[in-house]
Amino acid sequence: MTLPIEPLQVNSLKSVCIARLEELILSGELKVGERLPAERDLAARLGVSRPVLHEALVDLAAKGLVTINPRRGVVINDFRKSGSMAILSSLLSYHNGELDPRFVISLFSMRLLVETETARLAAIHASAEQLQELQQIVQKELAADRSSISTLVALDFDFHLLVSIASENLAYPLILNSFKTVYTHFTSAFYQKTAGSAVVDEVHTWHQHLLAALESRDTQKSAVIMKTLLEHGEKLLVS
Repeated sequence: MTLPIEPLQVNSLKSVCIARLEELILSGELKVGERLPAERDLAARLGVSRPVLHEALVDLAAKGLVTINPRRGVVINDFRKSGSMAILSSLLSYHNGELDPRFVISLFSMRLLVETETARLAAIHASAEQLQELQQIVQKELAADRSSISTLVALDFDFHLLVSIASENLAYPLILNSFKTVYTHFTSAFYQKTAGSAVVDEVHTWHQHLLAALESRDTQKSAVIMKTLLEHGEKLLVS
């Protein structure tokens, strides 16, 4: 008999090292402009090998949290100036998955700017095939088990991603995909918080209204519905 059991996995030393350094940086314990100790000394203090530490520092540099200079060593950056979208997941991890209201508001403010425009553009550019695919997603939402948070979250993301693709703007779906981990975490928290209420059905109704506006090529109505939908989600998450 073959059991569908995979080997247990633990966090690698590299990921633990990254998480610890991110915590020190995001908490402000390591100040902007501060230089880290030499890799050999820092590795010893963290209890990891020098190669593991170096790989962790390279990852942090890719996120914009540090700058690695062969002569000056590793310097802490102001992530607001040099950071990438990857830091969103780091911020979420730093708060242990808790939804910091400032973080929620910041993310939804960005989504309002981007997704109201994707809805407006999708009303102009969406193809018949894309509208049909959106209709299929809406039908799956209506038929979905309300207790299956993962299903609801996946369908919600697929709906918003397809609207961004239908906008015909190449950057918008890439932006949405770049913070998918954070997006799905927030959406999961939203559905968990509203479980057993009529809110889930309300969201799906808004999706139907948005689809109808897209099908009628009503740019203003599409943007307004998307704005209302996002503001509704933000209000419930920060309340």
